[in-house]
Amino acid sequence: MADHPHKHKEGCSHDNDHGHHQSGVHVHPITKNLKVAFFLNLSFTIIEIIGGLMTNSIAILSDAIHDLGDTLAIGAAYYFEKLSDKKRDNQFSYGYRRLSTLAALLNVVILTTGSVVIITQTIPRLLAPEEVNGLGMIGFAILGVIMNGIAVLRLRSNSKSLNQRTVMLHLLEDVLGWGAVLVASIIIYFTNWYILDPILSMLIAGYILFNALKNLKSIMHIFLQAIPNDVNVHEIQNLALKIEGVREVNDLHVWSLDGEFNIASLHVFYVAEFDLGKSEWLKCEIRKLFAEKGIEHVTIELEAPGNGQGALNSSFH
Repeated sequence: MADHPHKHKEGCSHDNDHGHHQSGVHVHPITKNLKVAFFLNLSFTIIEIIGGLMTNSIAILSDAIHDLGDTLAIGAAYYFEKLSDKKRDNQFSYGYRRLSTLAALLNVVILTTGSVVIITQTIPRLLAPEEVNGLGMIGFAILGVIMNGIAVLRLRSNSKSLNQRTVMLHLLEDVLGWGAVLVASIIIYFTNWYILDPILSMLIAGYILFNALKNLKSIMHIFLQAIPNDVNVHEIQNLALKIEGVREVNDLHVWSLDGEFNIASLHVFYVAEFDLGKSEWLKCEIRKLFAEKGIEHVTIELEAPGNGQGALNSSFH
């Protein structure tokens, strides 16, 4: 007998009304904050590109690439907040949540490409530093701190959404990054140490590239349906075996749709003397166990003793 439960907030009663659960996600409220932050960041990214060209600052252009990535991340967060309302359908049986991971992959490609371009343009500047407009850099750095600071405060005012909290941290990094640009531009203005501009550019581009490649590893982990890093399947299996009536747990699979929403399927063999009238109770206990371990959607197959027991692959996938 197969069971396809969803996460339950209270108790463990069945929920046959699929409603918003059909998408396989919990719906977050659509907020105006992400939309405002998106347009603030997009506008400033354009200003940065223009400012970087006007001041001849490769550091500002590097940060423009960083802000472009954050703009894409904010746009994706806003879009998928809205898309989370969409029910699963005949084309996407798990709903549309994995599209956010696809957007993250696109973001990584753009950031990696941009960082490589910036690094190749910066190396000649390290060998032969060019004059930059220190006063102009100071102006853009102050504007950068203000614009990103406004976006952070906007999101902080309503940061219950995981998407908003994540984006807020990205923007907070931008504020700190612009603080570094401000300090460097002040030094350049008073000392004409123009080499600080390409040095700062290399640091920014290197930071972006490092994080982009780190995110790529996480994204591929999801696409390859690997076991989430924060899930210990051995521990879950051992705890499941302690539930009354459970004899063996086989063919346990755990994976994630997007790094947040985890899914599992398993075969549970009950003991010979198990009262089938308690099958719903047993599935309830298993669901509660998985929910405690951060697995929100579980498919359970209850098997009778001797019904191919031990034949299934009991290793974890």
